[in-house]
Amino acid sequence: MAIYNQTSVTKFMLVRLSDLPEVRYPLFVVFAIMYHFTLVGNGAILLAIGTEKKLHTPMYYFLANLSLLDMFCPSNTVPKMLENLLTEKHSISFIGCALQLYFLVALVGTEVFLLSVMAYDRYVGICFPLRYTLIITKVRCVQLTAGTWAAGFLNSLLHTVSTLCLSFCKSNHVTQYYCDIPPLLALSCSSTYVAEMLILVEGGVLGSSAFLVTFISYFYIIYTILKIQSVEGKLKAFSTCASHLLVVCLFCGTTIFTYVCPCSSQRSPVRDRLISMSYGIITSMLNPMIYSLRNTEVKGALRRVLCYKAYLLQM
Repeated sequence: MAIYNQTSVTKFMLVRLSDLPEVRYPLFVVFAIMYHFTLVGNGAILLAIGTEKKLHTPMYYFLANLSLLDMFCPSNTVPKMLENLLTEKHSISFIGCALQLYFLVALVGTEVFLLSVMAYDRYVGICFPLRYTLIITKVRCVQLTAGTWAAGFLNSLLHTVSTLCLSFCKSNHVTQYYCDIPPLLALSCSSTYVAEMLILVEGGVLGSSAFLVTFISYFYIIYTILKIQSVEGKLKAFSTCASHLLVVCLFCGTTIFTYVCPCSSQRSPVRDRLISMSYGIITSMLNPMIYSLRNTEVKGALRRVLCYKAYLLQM
């Protein structure tokens, strides 16, 4: 039996994307710009939805929550990554790591649940248009949204506690630029069986449930669209859910690959970092462009808001 140093870990060392100054500084500029665009893009959608009364509908209410998540999720990891690229210090305290892990898993889980709720909303809107306002009421919107946030944060609490209760005595070098479950499990010198099974079973059940809701909703959506006689009617119906479907494919695919794959040495740290950038940074940046470019109402609201701001500045 291997004997490990039982000294408790008080901080973790996060990996840097590169140790070469000539690479680190350009990476800092690139990711800083991407983070800026993420905040500005999602903030613009929130501003458009908040100021345009025509957008005060359930679909845009859910979209506003998605924009909030797309601002919070990278804000949990990117600032620390930028600090590590710019300075020689690339450590994080145990408490800081625990908080980062908790909010990361909570926000990612909440977004998965919210995307399934948005799929159900589109299902009701396309398959039962005359009964939409009776089914998706304001109270129902608040209940569904509150449920997604509560489920995401409670689910994260369970995974965070099970992960951080392990003994960390092998090393304190995390093979990721932020604290996440798989790289922390790899550092544990105690049995990770329970934590891994919790991810596969509990996470699998919730993830599969969200996936089934989304899959069944789009099955009926596509079936209903195909029954529409006119080509124009089909395109109009499909355009209302095309943006959401694209976001689901981008986000859920990479998330499932990260948390459902075995949490062992079979994983490639470089591959994991690339995948985490996809759902943690790139998808959050692309979501505003996906929705604003394909949604004429959002584009119109943004134009009116910008024109009004420009008018005020000229006065």
